[in-house]
Amino acid sequence: MNRDFDITPLTDVMRVLREPGGCPWDREQTPKTIRQNFIEEVYEYLEAVDADDVAGMREELGDVLMQVVFHARMAQEAERFDLQDVIDEVVDKLIRRHPHVFGDVSVENSAEVLKNWDAIKKTEKTDRKSVLDGVTKDLPGLLRAHKLQHKAAKVGFDWELPEECRLKIEEEMAEVEEAREEGDKEHLEEEIGDLLFAVVNYARQLGVESEVALNRANNKFAKRFRYVEKQVEAKGGDWKKFTLPQLDVFWNEAKHKKL
Repeated sequence: MNRDFDITPLTDVMRVLREPGGCPWDREQTPKTIRQNFIEEVYEYLEAVDADDVAGMREELGDVLMQVVFHARMAQEAERFDLQDVIDEVVDKLIRRHPHVFGDVSVENSAEVLKNWDAIKKTEKTDRKSVLDGVTKDLPGLLRAHKLQHKAAKVGFDWELPEECRLKIEEEMAEVEEAREEGDKEHLEEEIGDLLFAVVNYARQLGVESEVALNRANNKFAKRFRYVEKQVEAKGGDWKKFTLPQLDVFWNEAKHKKL
């Protein structure tokens, strides 16, 4: 079903919330104070996607859109840019980076599309000196690791086979154990970081986004733990009366229920 869309009602509501006499909380916010909210809304949308929750996806996309409008409104008030500037810029970029659709460039597959995209992007980002430029430090750790590795891989700095990444994980795990035996917490933290970085590399080689994978694992753990929690509550609510093997029985029940 095709229909026209109107974002004006949302921008009008946000304007009223930010104006004198509007909401005190909304008026106090700055791009920095609500940055975490933006991140959380994106992850809540991803959770709805993983659950194939159509109503949830619709709701969470609305929350993400609200964050975009909120940030654009604050920028407009500061006379930096407005929502139309945001829309115009992304539209221009999409047209510019899809010359095979809006121009006379021919491509045979997605690989060529991505190659052209990167080439065009390089002409736009002339201030970038390092291959790794463009990967923001504020990204979640696993996602940043994935992007850094992906950037390096584009110039050939990468393992050829996933098996090589798996061997690297084993090597890093051994170094973690050495650091643990030393009792040096700082060294242990460093080696744990190297281990996680190696796991991200292995996942990337297998075509898996580690940040998304871990988020799914977190959601799965939360669902199964809540099931265990309910079983404990049904039997009196005293966790101390249950051994770990007994709790594992509840956990395995949750697994069998595909929670």
